Amino acid sequence: MAAKPAPSGPDAGAAAPAAPQIQLIPASVEGALDAAEEAVDLLLDSGRAPGDVLVITTGEQHPWATHELSFGEASYWAQHDARDDVFYTDATVAARAASRPVVVVAVNGGSEAAAASALALAHSRANALLIVCGDPQRINAVLGAGV
Repeated sequence: MAAKPAPSGPDAGAAAPAAPQIQLIPASVEGALDAAEEAVDLLLDSGRAPGDVLVITTGEQHPWATHELSFGEASYWAQHDARDDVFYTDATVAARAASRPVVVVAVNGGSEAAAASALALAHSRANALLIVCGDPQRINAVLGAGV
C-alpha cells in the first residue's frame, strides 16, 4: 500500500501556526526606539532580509514612518506591500500591516491600552520572532505574564 502524500499548498497544516519566539530587550521608554533600532541592525547583520521585519511603535512614530508619510499614505503603504525593506508603523494603524517573520515592538510611550493592543497585534503578526523593547515590568503587566 502506497503512502499517502502529505498535503501541500496554502491549506497544508491548517492547524494553528506555532507561536513566535518572544525576546524581551529591557529599555526605558526613552530608549525603546534606540533598542528597537539596534535589534533591527542585528537582525539585518545576521542575514535577515529587510522585508522580513516589521517595527511597531506604541508612542512617538519612528522617524522613517514620519518621513515616508510626508509623501502620502498611498506611497507609504505601497512600500509596505512591496516588502522590499524594513517597515515602520505606529500602533494606531499597525492592524493594516501584514504578517512578517519578525516583528519588533518599541514600547516607547502611549497608554497601557495602546501598549496592550500593540503587543497582542504584534504577537499575531510575527511568524517566527517577536522582539519587544521596553520596560520589562510594564510589558509583563500589560501581557499579564512573565515574558
